[in-house]
Order: sequence, then C-alpha cells, then structure tokens
Amino acid sequence: MYASLMNFPGSLFGEFDRLRRELDDVFGLPSSIRSVAPGSFPALNVGNTPNSVEVYAFAPGLDPSKIDVTIDRGVLTLSGERPAGLPTTEEARERKVSVYSQERPFGSFQRAISLPDDVDPAHVNATYRDGVLHISIARRESAQPRRIAIQ
Repeated sequence: MYASLMNFPGSLFGEFDRLRRELDDVFGLPSSIRSVAPGSFPALNVGNTPNSVEVYAFAPGLDPSKIDVTIDRGVLTLSGERPAGLPTTEEARERKVSVYSQERPFGSFQRAISLPDDVDPAHVNATYRDGVLHISIARRESAQPRRIAIQ
C-alpha cells in the first residue's frame, strides 16, 4: 500500500521528498552522514574487493596530467583544477556573449577519501579513460585471508 503512495504521480510523499532535496541543495547539506554536499566535484564511487580498494572519480574534460593523486597516512586525496570553458569577461564583451545558466563546476577541487588500514600504498594503479579516473589500491598480503593446512 505504501509503495503505491510513493510512486503515484504527484503523491504527498513524493512532494515531501522533493522538498527535502531542494532544501538540502539550498543549504548545501549532504543527504546522508557518509555523503558530501551535492555538486561536489568529482563525483566518486568507492568500493572494495577481497584484494583491493577501488575508487572511481567521474571527471570528464580534465587533463589527466593535471590531476594530483596522493596517499598520505591512510587518506587518498584527489586535487586539481577544471577550467571554466566559458569566454573571459573581455572576450564576452567583444563577442557580446551572455551566460544565462552555468551548471558545470569549474575551478580548483580537492576530494579526500579515508582508506581502510589494510591497504598497501606501495601498490597503487591509476588510469584515466573516457572521463573516469580509476584508482586501484591493493590490500596488504598479510591482511589477505589464507588457507591453513591442518597436520
């Protein structure tokens, strides 16, 4: 019964959810305790496998050589700068360009991710392809599950 109330177009619960999201956007509040403010750049997906921690940063239009990736004391930091992509004010005046809306984030950015204690900072692989930065951090061999032979 409640599921039908949530999915019905124009439902009361749907309107409350929309209002909450709009207020979160206005005040810059994260939607949960583990998330960051809406619009943080780059957007991240973080997960793990038995052998590694996998981080995907969605950063289209960036030059991979200008992205700084560091690991220090269990914190992975991504930083860099994204150009505006719009004409400067002098160019805009000459060409009579008016900007009505600008939704693409630009400027310097920095994201920090706390890593588990069992990662090995000596074994990190980072690749950038099709606007996605993929960082794979191996887990220490000593933290890997192993089979023990019974004698």
